[in-house]
Amino acid sequence: MYNHDNRANPSVVAFAKGDVTGDRVADNVFLTGIKTSDSPFIQDITLVVQDGRTGKITRVPLSENAGYNPTLFLGDFTGNTVDDILISINSGGSGAFTYDYVYSFVNNRPYLIFDFNVYNEQYQYDVTYLDNYKVKVVSKINHLTYLIDISLRDSDYLNEIYNANGKLKHPITGFVNPLSVLYPVDFDSNGVYELLAYQKIAGQYNADALGYVMNTLGWRKNRFVLQNQNVAIFGS
Repeated sequence: MYNHDNRANPSVVAFAKGDVTGDRVADNVFLTGIKTSDSPFIQDITLVVQDGRTGKITRVPLSENAGYNPTLFLGDFTGNTVDDILISINSGGSGAFTYDYVYSFVNNRPYLIFDFNVYNEQYQYDVTYLDNYKVKVVSKINHLTYLIDISLRDSDYLNEIYNANGKLKHPITGFVNPLSVLYPVDFDSNGVYELLAYQKIAGQYNADALGYVMNTLGWRKNRFVLQNQNVAIFGS
């Protein structure tokens, strides 16, 4: 088993076991980090893989390496029958977004196949309030449009935005948060996982939640591509 370096005071904050190198021998996969006294905040979160056959240890620094509740999931995302490594870290900010990575580790070579920063740059949206208690969400990556009916919101909320005839008092735009959470889901039960990405749709401010954009990403050739997109709304 992997022993952490006491000189830097890191400790193991997540652990999983599975074959990530492709030699059919289970490997030890860790996240290490430096804990904060009297706080769940963890800094210097690092991916560490110990080859189960040779004992070799490889450390992989993360671009965003501080946050809360770091987790590991091992599963095959590419269809090569070797486990990949999904890392998720809660940012802890008011936006409740996450830092998510997927690494391939075949032959002890770390290769980043999903980066939340790249995802957030690619998946952009326009959110616009319309007359008659509607909000339009436009997904730029696939040019799809969604309409959210907000007529069931409480009267105080609606009266701030609309005149009695349903006309907007002034133009209002909302926004879609960066990646809120990333789930591994094997939708077709073939042993290969897809990624289900949630992004919160917000109205006038972040706590004014209108729903979520849910994107299903699947591996194709050498990258994750959009397979399906839905918008989920809250009931009233």
